[in-house]
Amino acid sequence: MRTTRILALAAVGVLGGALAACGGDKADDTAAGAAGGPITVKASDTACEVARNKADAGTSVFTITNGGNKVTEFYVYAPGDRVMGEVENIAPGLTRELHVELPAGSYETACKPGMSGRGIRAALTVAGSSAPLTDDAALADATASYSRYVRSQTAALLPKTEEFVAAVKAGDVAKARALFPVTRTYWERIEPVAEIFGDLDPKIDGREEVIEEGMEFTGFHRLEKDLWAAKPDLSQDGPIADRLLADVKEIVAKADAEKLSPLQLANGAKGLLDEVATGKITGEEDRYSHTDLWDFNANVEGSKAAIAALRPVLEERDPALVKTLDTEFANVDAALAKYRDGDGWKLHNTLSAADLKGLSDAINALAEPISKVAAVVSKK
Repeated sequence: MRTTRILALAAVGVLGGALAACGGDKADDTAAGAAGGPITVKASDTACEVARNKADAGTSVFTITNGGNKVTEFYVYAPGDRVMGEVENIAPGLTRELHVELPAGSYETACKPGMSGRGIRAALTVAGSSAPLTDDAALADATASYSRYVRSQTAALLPKTEEFVAAVKAGDVAKARALFPVTRTYWERIEPVAEIFGDLDPKIDGREEVIEEGMEFTGFHRLEKDLWAAKPDLSQDGPIADRLLADVKEIVAKADAEKLSPLQLANGAKGLLDEVATGKITGEEDRYSHTDLWDFNANVEGSKAAIAALRPVLEERDPALVKTLDTEFANVDAALAKYRDGDGWKLHNTLSAADLKGLSDAINALAEPISKVAAVVSKK
């Protein structure tokens, strides 16, 4: 869940440095802000200066530089806080790029210093018309392939959530604990799609910090906290469990029906690695159960699935990048495999600082080539 990522410390800075290569230095803000060029965004702890508030329909490129002291995020929202595109974990002093496909309409941009809250928002108007990227047959095939993958995961997520909820309501702590990381695997693989739909993601997957943003603490992590308490008591958790199931049903229906842009696949593959760096390696994500490596592996699998769907396009346009991606995915798999424990994974709190650094280094090495995929996909 990306609403609150305050505890991303060294991993954010390292990963941000690896990903910054996709942004580079922009010599002239005026030229970059000109019609048709990249839209520069100067982010700070108190401001979000977007170079222009109008854009042409089609693919827009935002170049975001963080001049503040807090890690920030940048979003483009459609009405209802529907996420059209986002870039996370922009560490102080770094520049990142966001490629996003926008049809004509009214949108909002937002910087989120500290990676929390509604952000510093401004209106963005997109006018005109442009052929969608999916007019390219190979890109249309890629989105269709990935949509099938999403449906395969939602088809497992819903019944596993039903099992988990039933165990919670029955007061079966052991069974609910066993089901918790397994159920979340299906969620974590497709989280970039789940995050499109406004506040459903924080309702399902929000950390306890959502209270600071005016939201109720519900979902998986509220139940996780109660399950791993010193003396677990699930007697009051029935309504929370029922609400989780209702929210999962809603997001499954929305995800299954969603028509994705190829750039959402590319950005999602990168976003899942951000999730690993800021939540899983740090141990923030599953801070009560310490089952973070289940999520880590699921995020990597989801990223790999998005790249697999785009592979025919990438092989045609940048075969060298495909080879690098294959190598770095294999390296991440090998690094993570050391911590297998039966059908699952070792607990995060049993890993040493050296273990975590090794995992972080592997993710950083994969993050750099992943950051180049969106630019390749958006080429015409």
